[in-house]
Amino acid sequence: MRDLFFSSPLWATVLLTLAIVLLAVEGGYRAGLIRQGSGQHEKEAAVGVMVGATLGLLAFLLAFTFGFAANLFQAKRDVVLEESNAIGTAYLRADLLPESHAADVRALFREYVDVRVAAAETGAIAEAIRRSEQIQTQLWAHAVASMRERPDSLAVGLFVQALNAVIDVHSKRVMVGVRGRIPGTIWIALYAVAFFSLGTMGYQGGLAGTSRSFAIIAVAITFTAVIGLILDLDRPQEGTLRVSQQSMIDLRNSMTGP
Repeated sequence: MRDLFFSSPLWATVLLTLAIVLLAVEGGYRAGLIRQGSGQHEKEAAVGVMVGATLGLLAFLLAFTFGFAANLFQAKRDVVLEESNAIGTAYLRADLLPESHAADVRALFREYVDVRVAAAETGAIAEAIRRSEQIQTQLWAHAVASMRERPDSLAVGLFVQALNAVIDVHSKRVMVGVRGRIPGTIWIALYAVAFFSLGTMGYQGGLAGTSRSFAIIAVAITFTAVIGLILDLDRPQEGTLRVSQQSMIDLRNSMTGP
């Protein structure tokens, strides 16, 4: 179920959320009607207090989850800028390598940036990670060869330091950008609280014997819209809120060569 939730398209998850909300309210409303028709009197005031408490808890969970998603989204934006700066530094320091390696290293860095940008645009993340790691291996081989040619060179040491930073930020970007998601436990808690709190709200309406109110449609759409926004923040390359790759694009444009 967790894999199905995370792999489902954004629009399908939003529609499923709307259906769950309407089902919860309708089920609670019918349960309230049955309770009222059974002749067992229940004070609406007491039910109203419970409805207020559960809706307050739901609002708290929504705020918590939204803040969690917003922080993750910002972290994903920050790591793109951090990576572009690290690659730019290493690319400039490639001029410090022996000429037999410098040209190949610069070409590899240009391809490396192309791979990163293409992955964000096409969504082919697994293939981009595999190719990025292959390029890292090739770059490291050039660094080792350069160090063997000039073992006492401070300039080569500066390049190795910059290359280490590129490799480190790659791991960070994979962790934050690809695997950094809202935990499934939080989603389960949020949907469970939403189901029972909105169901309790419908139960109160059925207990009062009132007809179904069209206002519940507004409540369902509003709740679904908030959930959709959280999902959009949690999937930055799928919905309307996307992590900008402009810093990587600007870096690639500043690199000479094809």
